[in-house]
Amino acid sequence: MTNTTLAMTSEYHSNFQSVQAIAEENLGRSVQKSLFDRIEWLRQLHELCLPNKSPLIVQSNEGDAEAWLFLMKTGLGRHSALANWYNFTFRPIFSGEYDEVTKLALLAKLATKLKSKSHHIEISPVPDEDSSASLMQRAFEQAGWVVFKTKADDNHILNVNGRPFDQYWAERPGQLRNTVRRKAKKNLVSIRIEQQFSDEDWDDYISVYERSWKPEEGNPDFLKKLAQQEAAAGCMRLGLAYIDGKPVAAQFWTVENGEALIHKLAHVEDATKSSPGTLLSVAMFQHAIDVDHVDLIDFGTGNDGYKREWMEDVRDRYRLEFYWPNNPLSWLSILRHYASGLAGKRPSL
Repeated sequence: MTNTTLAMTSEYHSNFQSVQAIAEENLGRSVQKSLFDRIEWLRQLHELCLPNKSPLIVQSNEGDAEAWLFLMKTGLGRHSALANWYNFTFRPIFSGEYDEVTKLALLAKLATKLKSKSHHIEISPVPDEDSSASLMQRAFEQAGWVVFKTKADDNHILNVNGRPFDQYWAERPGQLRNTVRRKAKKNLVSIRIEQQFSDEDWDDYISVYERSWKPEEGNPDFLKKLAQQEAAAGCMRLGLAYIDGKPVAAQFWTVENGEALIHKLAHVEDATKSSPGTLLSVAMFQHAIDVDHVDLIDFGTGNDGYKREWMEDVRDRYRLEFYWPNNPLSWLSILRHYASGLAGKRPSL
């Protein structure tokens, strides 16, 4: 299709090669400020974590404004977000010159295009502090879909608000600060924070993870490639804690554009009495705040109790389900949603 400034167009892509050929720069690091909105993230996630899922990539554009939605096939006429547990967010991706009106129009065009491919689409975890969830709901409803929006998860964050680490730390719960003071006095735990990738450091990270309370890593190759990629860009922060020269705690963060993302953390259970994980967290937070000067620290999704000790705010993450009502395969699901009280209003069929 030929794109002009006078017409809005849309098209499908079934592979990443065709996307990269036309939009690699617009979907790359220089344009997309969020890790989860980049072609590198999506391609590697598909190749290493979701290789058996056929991608359905939808694009619409008006002039130089573009919208992209990366989906994968989950069944006959059914699709979901091309995402998994590694994602902090999933949302449409935009590039070019656009405003909220243009974004809504581009998304409505995507929604119209998807009618011929799918009767049920489910995506999560969608943020709404940037209006992603609300805009998608409006756009798909405008295109005739029946939409159900529900809360999927919590996202714990820290807005630094210009505080130095010492001020932030003085505002933590007394029990946490007392634990750190007592354990640090024993001087048993040594800590280092690496920004360059090395196989030896990564082996120490893996060693900790394998001996921790954590379940088996879903795809260690994906995480390793992510660490290598982000280290090359200067964004990796790998924290390692040792007792008697043996790794006992590890954390994998990335830092970029004023935000720190906490991807993984673990400690060896046998070393819990020395609190190496807590001491390492102190070092990582201090580095992010006082050295990297971040504005926000993001602990990802999940409601683990320890996150509330370190974070101060919670953002909702949403699940959006879209049903095409003219397809009989959608009717029972729509009625079930309505009957269970998940719908805010009775759908029109």
